[in-house]
Amino acid sequence: MDFGAVFQTNPPASRVVQLAQLAEVHGFSHVWTFDSHILWQEPYVILSQVLAATRRVHVGPFVTNPATRDWAVTASAFATLNDMFGNRTICGIGRGDSAVRVGGGEPTTLATLREAVHVIRELGSSRAVEVGTAGGEPVTLRLPWSNGSELPVWIAAYGPRALQLAGEVGDGFILQLADVDITKWMIDHVRSAASDAGRDPDAVKICVAAPAYVGDDLAHQREQSRWFGGMVGNHVADIVARYGKAAGTDGTAGAIPTDLADYIAKREGYDYNTHGKAENDHVDFVPDAIVDRFCVLGTADDHIEKLTRLRELGVDQFAAYVMHDDKEETLRQYGERIIPALREHARARS
Repeated sequence: MDFGAVFQTNPPASRVVQLAQLAEVHGFSHVWTFDSHILWQEPYVILSQVLAATRRVHVGPFVTNPATRDWAVTASAFATLNDMFGNRTICGIGRGDSAVRVGGGEPTTLATLREAVHVIRELGSSRAVEVGTAGGEPVTLRLPWSNGSELPVWIAAYGPRALQLAGEVGDGFILQLADVDITKWMIDHVRSAASDAGRDPDAVKICVAAPAYVGDDLAHQREQSRWFGGMVGNHVADIVARYGKAAGTDGTAGAIPTDLADYIAKREGYDYNTHGKAENDHVDFVPDAIVDRFCVLGTADDHIEKLTRLRELGVDQFAAYVMHDDKEETLRQYGERIIPALREHARARS
């Protein structure tokens, strides 16, 4: 299992770079940042500094979207970073949440997301791509200065059609919650879609992301992580509104597991100005049980136990949201205890 660290790009940007360096020292293979241009600082500028200050970690947005940037601009940013620092980037992408909603916009359609994934990946991988027509003639673009760039695209998804899209065209699937039962349900849907599309289901990387806080004060850890249930609730509310939540015979609520849908019944609103922050005042509807299920909390042994179960489901990477008041200690515990316990070690002799 690989490990990623997810950081918000709050000022000063030098702090994000410092944390990224520390994550690399402690054995994390990936560093991810939010991409929400009003609420946080510009990720690609900061990611360039992260790449310059590290040697091995791969970086990317967690996640970008097709609405706030021209797709060719996004691809050009990745191709430029790859040209400067080697192929150390991944494009995490979804339909759009805070980046579009904070300005009154809406997430894009899945059809738009599918098209954006294709264009960004092709251009970001030094290949030509058709982007439409002009005067009845096809328009093909290529970054003429880009050679040898490789850009995997990982798709963030919750609902059935988005999961299908991730399985059909994604190089990876990003699930932003760490509940073991729901994760299994999601992975099964992605792999089934990949198989139906004629792809190798195991070729789709599975990345589970959630707040991770190592310590003994569980009540405090919950309060520092409750924001995550609100963030996930935004996506769940969209799915329930679209597909309904009547329980199915297979234990699902309409299109998603019952347990994932039920907790948003008391959700009355959401303030994106406190999105992704421990002090979020619109997450009282999130019970402790959901915080415990969606996040990875408790002692180092608790983390090892839960992550082992996720690894057994086929999770390739756990991306830890390190967004609380004891970041350095959690990174240290991961580096000294948790990552070594979850990684397979090669033997010198057998």
